Amino acid sequence: MALSVLTYLEQHSPDEIVPAKEQPIEIRPVEGVSPEFARYLYTAVGGHWHWIGKLGWNWDQWTDWLSRPGFETYVPWVDGVPAGYVALRGVGSEVEIENFGLLRSFIGRGIGGHLLTVGLQRAWTLHERHEGVEPITRVWVNTNTLDGPAALVNYQARGLKPYQTVEEERPDADGPPPGPWPGWSGPPGVVREVPAG
Repeated sequence: MALSVLTYLEQHSPDEIVPAKEQPIEIRPVEGVSPEFARYLYTAVGGHWHWIGKLGWNWDQWTDWLSRPGFETYVPWVDGVPAGYVALRGVGSEVEIENFGLLRSFIGRGIGGHLLTVGLQRAWTLHERHEGVEPITRVWVNTNTLDGPAALVNYQARGLKPYQTVEEERPDADGPPPGPWPGWSGPPGVVREVPAG
């Protein structure tokens, strides 16, 4: 069974944000509850990186997740296409970056750094938009070695500091990631490596 190393990172002040270069894209909040759109983002972004936790959720589970107090999603739009997302959840005086990433075709264009900058800025002001969320004292996130290779680098470049690492067994990591839809075999011309056995 494959091991994954989780790295937890945090900030304790908005002054710790190190902004990335701003990109000429629009980043908009998702204001309605749409399980279909949320599942699309989850699979389109996370299918390449072994995001499997929510794949079996039904419509009601997605609705409950999206309707939690202190929850926000932001999506960058490029040429009319959603390019990724960042999902934030405030509890007490803390905000977790629950999900963050880009669709594969938008990676490497500087969008991820800009989206994370905006996500962090919105995290530090989340209490201003949600009753029951206290003034924010900490923003945190975790990433693991199954995520995109730039994930940890981007988090640290934006001023998030590692504070804990944990190894976990991931049986799903023994095979290829699930991809963005059932039967996915990768972009044209790309051969996925499937472990023998």
